[in-house]
Amino acid sequence: MTSLTEGTTQNGRGTTANKRRGPVAEFFHCLGPGLITGCADDDPSGISTYSVAGASLGYGTLWMALFSLPLMISVQLMCARLGMVTGCGLGAMIRKHYPVPVLWTACGLLLIANIFNIGADLGGMADALQMVTGFPAWVGAPLFALSIVALLFWCSYTLIAKIFRWMSLALFAYIVAAFLSKPDWSHVLRSTFVPHFAFTHQYVAVAVAILGTTISPYLFFWQAALEVEEDRDRGKLTVAARRGASNRELSTATKDVAFGMFFSNLVMYFIILTAAATLHDHGVTTIDTARQAAEALRPVAGQGAYLLFTLGLVGTGMLGVPVLASSCAYAIADAAQWRQASLNKKPWSARRFYTVIGVSSFVGLGLVYVGINAVKMLFWSAILNGLLAPPLIILVVLLTSSKKVMGKRVNSPLLQTLGWICAAAMTVAAVALFIA
Repeated sequence: MTSLTEGTTQNGRGTTANKRRGPVAEFFHCLGPGLITGCADDDPSGISTYSVAGASLGYGTLWMALFSLPLMISVQLMCARLGMVTGCGLGAMIRKHYPVPVLWTACGLLLIANIFNIGADLGGMADALQMVTGFPAWVGAPLFALSIVALLFWCSYTLIAKIFRWMSLALFAYIVAAFLSKPDWSHVLRSTFVPHFAFTHQYVAVAVAILGTTISPYLFFWQAALEVEEDRDRGKLTVAARRGASNRELSTATKDVAFGMFFSNLVMYFIILTAAATLHDHGVTTIDTARQAAEALRPVAGQGAYLLFTLGLVGTGMLGVPVLASSCAYAIADAAQWRQASLNKKPWSARRFYTVIGVSSFVGLGLVYVGINAVKMLFWSAILNGLLAPPLIILVVLLTSSKKVMGKRVNSPLLQTLGWICAAAMTVAAVALFIA
């Protein structure tokens, strides 16, 4: 162990390269905010949306995993670069360069969508726990909420980041479950590489929901904020100290974000595939709960696939809910110009920041007991994200293409082009939803 760490001047991004660490080990050592963001994207909200897509449309939306990947990478990378170069979060930069009502409107819609996501995620996690252990869901949901709030309140950012990285392993459950479902691989390959689109309300709604849960507005705020947290963790406590990024740091961020988004979409692909093979192919085209999606696996794919799918809901929820609650806090803190707003701060020194985390978590928990259908809540919050994303993406592209904001670190022509294509694709999908 000692030999592996010799020659390292500091931890995290921008470190001096470890001469004794191999290229593979060095690559995985550099994974951080991008990997966490990508894995958080596959929370119970995403799992339910992808399950709905597979059950209702079969393999018909598999091609969207390939289509959305470069768009997803471009937007998240722009957000990462914005945080690294300016030393500020996305909300702070929008507030500085655009009218305040624009920021508060985005924050308000983000807060609503995130709280619905939190509520449905907690409900899905509690259902999953009950399926495996028999523990009542009405007791499990508050236990999960309290555990997550305690994690965010009392653990340092460094520890939270390490925990999140390990939680990402839960997503492998869905890749294994897909192979256990024994799909028609020839049909799978054809649907993957030959796009199929039906201009019906159902197909368009599913497509918008998929785009809304993969290219999610809360992840824009989270990605930029996490880059700032990484700098704070390395002792850069002021904006001036954080401002600027080296070529090495930007290169590392590119690898991190690209891998994180690739892994996220790989999991998305296999969840759609699993639902298509086990639900749609056996006549189950409508699902109302994540529990129903998991239980439908058992007679078709066996007990192993059922357990993997179910336990994956718990693991991804433990990763997704903290990100949802924290992104609310980062966005509100930027909009309100709170100086003490960081997961590296103790709750008593950043009371307002942690209050947003606690309130959003427990309001979301309250929705569990209202009786709103979990999958419908998740699905429509994904659509709300799909409607909110286009204007936010436009702002991100404009900010990261501005020399006034980024200096010499403005977007490359390729990155800028992908950003505009992403904004256009999300806009077209949102408009199509209302006319289909």
